[in-house]
Amino acid sequence: MLKCMAIPLIIVGVILLTACSTTTMSNKGDHAEQDHASKTDQSTDSQKTKKDPQQKNDKEAIPAMKPFEPIEPPKDARSLEDNYSSDTKTQMPAAEAHGEDSKRTVPLGQTLLKGKKDFSNGPLKNNRVVAFYGTPKSENMGFLGEYSPDEMMDRLKKQTEAYSKADPERPAIPAIELIATVAQRTPGSDGLYITKPDTEVIDQYAKLAENNGALLILDIQLGQAPVMREVREVESYLKLPYVHLAIDTEYSVEEGEIPGEDLGHVDGTEIQEAVEYVDKLVEKNNLTDKMVLVHQFGNGIVTNKEQIKPTEHVEVPLNYDGFGESTVKMSAYGKLVRDEPIQYGGFKLFYKKDEPLLSPEDVLKLDPAPAIVNYQ
Repeated sequence: MLKCMAIPLIIVGVILLTACSTTTMSNKGDHAEQDHASKTDQSTDSQKTKKDPQQKNDKEAIPAMKPFEPIEPPKDARSLEDNYSSDTKTQMPAAEAHGEDSKRTVPLGQTLLKGKKDFSNGPLKNNRVVAFYGTPKSENMGFLGEYSPDEMMDRLKKQTEAYSKADPERPAIPAIELIATVAQRTPGSDGLYITKPDTEVIDQYAKLAENNGALLILDIQLGQAPVMREVREVESYLKLPYVHLAIDTEYSVEEGEIPGEDLGHVDGTEIQEAVEYVDKLVEKNNLTDKMVLVHQFGNGIVTNKEQIKPTEHVEVPLNYDGFGESTVKMSAYGKLVRDEPIQYGGFKLFYKKDEPLLSPEDVLKLDPAPAIVNYQ
């Protein structure tokens, strides 16, 4: 009798066990699909900075996961100060001083402008960024249009290593500054004098940057479009941990003007709106901190600079873009970056147009030392 009762019980147990197993497998499949969808939407979720909500203001409490790989200096690299004379350590380049007081405002090699701080964990805090600027759609816009992606990356890494060697305490990060929104001299379909971002091109260079431990900086040339309109055009890419934003101010023109023929300008309040937008994007999506690079090459192109302020999650380098005689460029950097400080300085070099092309050692003599150096 007991054996007769045991057999049905065993059968019931097997059925229940099988059902539980099937449910477990189903749940695992559901979780796998959810994980895949999450990874598809957020791309590199594993690289994001993990933040404790109760410690979000304590940047040192949780170490940032870095979605980049600085180029390490060679073993024979000497410290920055060992490469310069005592006069250079106390005096900025004469060309930068332009006949005025040449005493340094910050110590040799310091990248933060006088009196400025960085409360973020952005890439400029402990590193320098070296970028190649341009678009593969134009041979006249630098290395991105002259070389294949792989050869361009090889050259970029060599140029980046030169800065790591010159300043080994601040290893440099390679970066691709890709023009995402391109200004043009015809109105285009939307009448804004711009070419919309090409997702195939951005995807290609985003993958190239990710595979090489580099940053991707998406540059927007505005034409007659508002700043925030073009920022939103690349928002999905800004959610990737290694992608940052640059604003090319000279191409922002008024109605009736043509970019490239009429010199544009952007008000600091519009730039600050973009900075705060990116800051909220970082906070909302639990991203690593970012930078918003602001380009300029002359007076009046960026107005109301005092309105531009870095945030807890966004660094703001102000970049000097002019080409030509090196002494003129150094003087302009002093007037447009050092004397109108936001947070960090940036300096652009042109391989074919600068006279002469400054070496990394010459660039690092500037006061302050540029935190980002871009080449075209």
